[in-house]
Amino acid sequence: MAPPAHDQGPDLPGSGSPEGRLAVETRGLVKCFGRRTAIDQVDLRVPRGCAFGFLGPNGAGKTTMIRMLLGLTRATSGSMSVLGRPVPAQRAEALERVGAIVEEPRFHPHLSGRENMQIIAAVRGPEADARIDPALRRVGLGDRAHEKVRKYSLGMRQRLGVARCLLADPLLLILDEPTNGLDPGGIQEFREMIRVMVEQEGRTVFLSSHLLDEVEKTCDAAAIVDRGKVITQGPIAEISRGGDGVRDELLVGVDDVELALQTLAGSELVREAQASEDGIRLVLAGAPETAAAVNAALVHAGIGVLRLEPVRHSLEQRFLEITARLDEAPGDGSSSAAQEEVRT
Repeated sequence: MAPPAHDQGPDLPGSGSPEGRLAVETRGLVKCFGRRTAIDQVDLRVPRGCAFGFLGPNGAGKTTMIRMLLGLTRATSGSMSVLGRPVPAQRAEALERVGAIVEEPRFHPHLSGRENMQIIAAVRGPEADARIDPALRRVGLGDRAHEKVRKYSLGMRQRLGVARCLLADPLLLILDEPTNGLDPGGIQEFREMIRVMVEQEGRTVFLSSHLLDEVEKTCDAAAIVDRGKVITQGPIAEISRGGDGVRDELLVGVDDVELALQTLAGSELVREAQASEDGIRLVLAGAPETAAAVNAALVHAGIGVLRLEPVRHSLEQRFLEITARLDEAPGDGSSSAAQEEVRT
């Protein structure tokens, strides 16, 4: 089946503007439940045509944010738009090309997977009906579509939820913890499916998760959210390295650690140098190309260079650094109210 051609023209106003190139945008978004602040002054920008992770621990406010974007609960203050349309003012138009799973997808348990899909398709029209079987095959349920949903595992219901999203031929998929209940093989298949949707079909996938590994392996960009606030957002690689773009680290294996440290002491090539289990660990003072000059300096000093490789910064390390700082920061007590996500 050839990837569908998505029309991003007249039905998506402002597509040539910076705002029009965003699948989701929020400004100063706040959601309070009584005295509890679940979402706190969130400015979020999700580019079109990427897999975007909305990453945070359970209770960080992820589901509350999704419910607001879908118009299921109103914001206390601030503004938001989906596919260039303001929500809730133009909610129907905004959600016309959006597919979403919020928490666990629900179906009629006494009906089969295909029958549940047919009910949804009947509301959307004949075009949606033609997408039922391709969508079921896409999520690996083609051979199980005749079975009653009550016999489905949680993972199968998650798959059926994604298939249901595809009936709208969505430009934007919003998925709340979509790999819940999937085994490792199913998670890998899900990642591959998301990459096809983004890279070959031009869709945008907004994926909410508390699983660092899932977001790092699936997404192009992400926002880290905690206690109702977006702490940082941007490309995965930029977030992992701290977002400053200058902390390029290098692991260097040498045959004489002490001499190497003496050679690099005071060098303009490095900002920091310290011994490590595998030799020395450097923070370069310039661009990654500085590594070649470091190598030349060590060789010139008669030091044997056995290994020279960049340090891989993981999203997990960055996430733990951020949340540790939040826990250590003094507060006025108001943030504790946002630690528990409220669902209505």
